Amino acid sequence: MSESLRALVSLVAIGAILALLVSLALWPIGQGIEGPVSGFPGLAFWIVLTIIATSAPVHVPRGPFVSVYFAPVLAVAILGGPSAAAVTAVLGTFELREFRREVPWWGVLYNHTFVVIPAVLAGVIVQGFGSDVTSARILVGALIAGSVFFLVAESLIAVAVALRDGRSFRAVIAGNVRAYGLTMVGLTPIAWLMALAYVFVGPLVGFVFALPLYTTRAAYKAVVDIRNMFTQTVRALASAIDARDPSTKRHSEHVSGIAVEIGQAMNLSEAQLEQLEWAGLLHDIGKIGIRDDVLLKPERLTREERMLMNEHPAKGEEILKDVDRLAKERPLIRHHHEWYNGSGYPDRLIGEEIPLLARVLHVADAFEAMTAARPYRPNPLSPAEALEELRRYAGIQFDPAIVEAFARTKTAVASHSDEDDEPGEPERPRSHVPTLGQVATARSRGALTSSSASAES
Repeated sequence: MSESLRALVSLVAIGAILALLVSLALWPIGQGIEGPVSGFPGLAFWIVLTIIATSAPVHVPRGPFVSVYFAPVLAVAILGGPSAAAVTAVLGTFELREFRREVPWWGVLYNHTFVVIPAVLAGVIVQGFGSDVTSARILVGALIAGSVFFLVAESLIAVAVALRDGRSFRAVIAGNVRAYGLTMVGLTPIAWLMALAYVFVGPLVGFVFALPLYTTRAAYKAVVDIRNMFTQTVRALASAIDARDPSTKRHSEHVSGIAVEIGQAMNLSEAQLEQLEWAGLLHDIGKIGIRDDVLLKPERLTREERMLMNEHPAKGEEILKDVDRLAKERPLIRHHHEWYNGSGYPDRLIGEEIPLLARVLHVADAFEAMTAARPYRPNPLSPAEALEELRRYAGIQFDPAIVEAFARTKTAVASHSDEDDEPGEPERPRSHVPTLGQVATARSRGALTSSSASAES
C-alpha cells in the first residue's frame, strides 16, 4: 500500500470515529423523526437488513464493488438520525469477500468507515426538514440527503481507487457516476418509502422491499455480466486470431492491456479505456483475410506481399462494419498503423488527423511487437530498449505525448526496475531498428519487410 493511500485510510478512519462520536453526543439513538429505531431491536433489524444488502456486491470493471446498502442506510438516517445511520454504516457493511479474506485489512477498514461520514451528513440534513416522516418536507429532505450521501461516498471511493491504481480522481469518479450513478440515486425514493412503511408496518418492511432491492442489484449485475460476456467473446476471438501464428500468442491481449495502461496514465475516461481494451483485442482481426503463405512467411516479403499485409487494418474495419457495438472501435482498428509524420497506412493521416486512441494503440502495438520474439527476429529488444526506440521515433512514427504517457505506466516503470536489479547481466544481441531514411528507401523500392521495421507487427 502506498504512503498516500495509507494516509487516506487513516484520515477517513479518524474522521469516521469523530463523526460517530459527535453524532452520538448530539443525536442519541432513538431521537429520530418518529423514534422507531430506539433500542437494540429496531437498530439490529436495520443492521441485519444492511448486511444482507451489502453481502453480495457487483464488481464494476476497473472500478469498485457496488451494492445496494445505500437504501437501508439512508432509511435509517431518515428514521433514527445521524447516530443510528452511523452505527448501521459501521456494522452493516460486511461483505462475504471479507470473511473469505479476499480484502486486505486496510480495505476492510476503509469499507467500514468511509460510509459513516456521508451517512452522518445525510442524517443531519434530514433532521433539518422536520419530524413528520409522512410529510412532503421529509421527502424533499430525503432527496437532498440521498444526493449528498451519494456524492460524498462516491468521492471517497474514487479517491481510494485513484490512489490504488495510479489513476486520475476525475476519470474514476466520472466513470463510476456514468456506470451506476443513476441506479444508486434512484434508490433514494425507495429509502424514503422503506422508512415510511417501517413506521406503519414495522419489521415486515424488510420482506416488502426485499424484491425491489434485489431486482435493482440483479439488473445492474446483468448489465455488468453482459459487458463481461462481450469482452470474453472478443478476447476469445482475439486468441483465435493470434493462434494462426504461434509466434504471436497472446499478442492482442498484451496490446490491449498496455493500451489501457497508457489510457489510464493519460487520465482518459472509462468509456475511452473500454474502447482501447476492445480495439486492442481486435486490432489484428483483419489478418483473418491474409493468406497463410504471407502471414507466416519467415523470409523477406515481396512488394506485393507487403502491400497485401498492409491491408489488414482496412480489412479489420470491414469485418466489423456490421457490429454496431464496436462502431467507435472501428476507426482505431483502421488507423493503428498510421505514422505521426504521415507515412503510415492505410490512409497516410498525419499528426492529430489520426484518432487519439489509434495513436495510443499504435504505441502499445509497437512496444509489444519489439519486445516479443518473432521468426524474423529471434532476439527481441528488452523493454528498456523498446522504450528507447519509442522515444527515438517520437514525432516521426509515434505521438510524443503518448510515448511519454507510456513511460509513466507500470509496464514501462517495471522495465527499468528489472534492468536495475541485474546490473551484471550480459548485453543481449540487439535487433536492428531502421532509421527513417532506411524505411523510406525500402518503401520506395517496395522491399520493406516485417523484419526491417521493429514497430510493425
